[in-house]
Amino acid sequence: MSFPPPKGGTAHVAGPGFVGIKFCQECNNMLYPREDKENKVLLYACRNCDYQEITNNNCIYVNKITHEVDELTQIVSDVIHDPTLPRTEDHICPRCNHKESVFFQAQSRRAEDEMRLYYVCTNPNCTHRWTE
Repeated sequence: MSFPPPKGGTAHVAGPGFVGIKFCQECNNMLYPREDKENKVLLYACRNCDYQEITNNNCIYVNKITHEVDELTQIVSDVIHDPTLPRTEDHICPRCNHKESVFFQAQSRRAEDEMRLYYVCTNPNCTHRWTE
C-alpha cells in the first residue's frame, strides 16, 4: 500500500516498470497525462486547477504481462510406464480412487520454490496428475 506523497511529490510503489503517480503542487490532486499538440510535448495536468508540468519521461503506462505455466499440464502421462520412478499406494487418486500412483519431484528453476512432489495415477484409463 502506498500513501500520498508530500505536496508536489511522486508516489513510488515497489515493482519493476512502475511509472509513478504525480500530484499537483497547487491542490495535491492527481496529475493526468495530456498532450500539448501545439508544442509537441507531453504534460501532466491537473483536472481540478490550471497546474501543468512537462514530463521528463515519455512513458505514462506500463502493462507487464506475466504468464505462469501450470506445471501439472507439463507432466507427460507416459511416466506411469517408467520403471525407474517410485510407486506408492499411500496416495489414492482423487479422480478415480485407484490405489497406485507414481511420484517424483519437479525440477524447479526457482530457488524460492519449496520441494513439491507430483503424482500420476497408474490407472491407464485415468492418468490423473496432482500434487499435495
